[in-house]
Amino acid sequence: MMAMEVACMTPSHAKPPAHHRHHADPAGYVAAVARASQARGLRLTPLRREVLELIAAAGRPVKAYDLLERLREHHDNAAPPTVYRALDFLLEHGFIHKLESINAYVACHHPEQAHQVPFLICDRCASAEEVCDARVAELIEAQAEALGFRPLAQTLEVHGLCKRCR
Repeated sequence: MMAMEVACMTPSHAKPPAHHRHHADPAGYVAAVARASQARGLRLTPLRREVLELIAAAGRPVKAYDLLERLREHHDNAAPPTVYRALDFLLEHGFIHKLESINAYVACHHPEQAHQVPFLICDRCASAEEVCDARVAELIEAQAEALGFRPLAQTLEVHGLCKRCR
């Protein structure tokens, strides 16, 4: 199995979250999601698990229709709603992230805890790096509060070229 290309960048001067663990291997990541699901009383159905495994194995952001194609290799009758229901569950519970600007999904490095994180997205190779620095989300929330704004969701995506592509 291929290692996940989605990395977590924590600045060297920043303290990582208390439960900061990365799941570099897809099987370890899926096992962590299964544990988190069980701890929260959630049902990780075989289909949800399979979609999660496909996202983890992709090693890069993956689109819903690419997931559907892969599912059809084992489930001839798989349809778009099947994939989208699984994705909705995984998103709702913080097990994956959606990169809105490229309409793709990536595994979350911290499936044990819900959090908002910005991403650095390479426009050449389509890799995505999760920036694991709570200060970014806290700063956005503080600015919103100062302006009397109540954020319901955060999506911060920075596009450019990764180190390999530069």
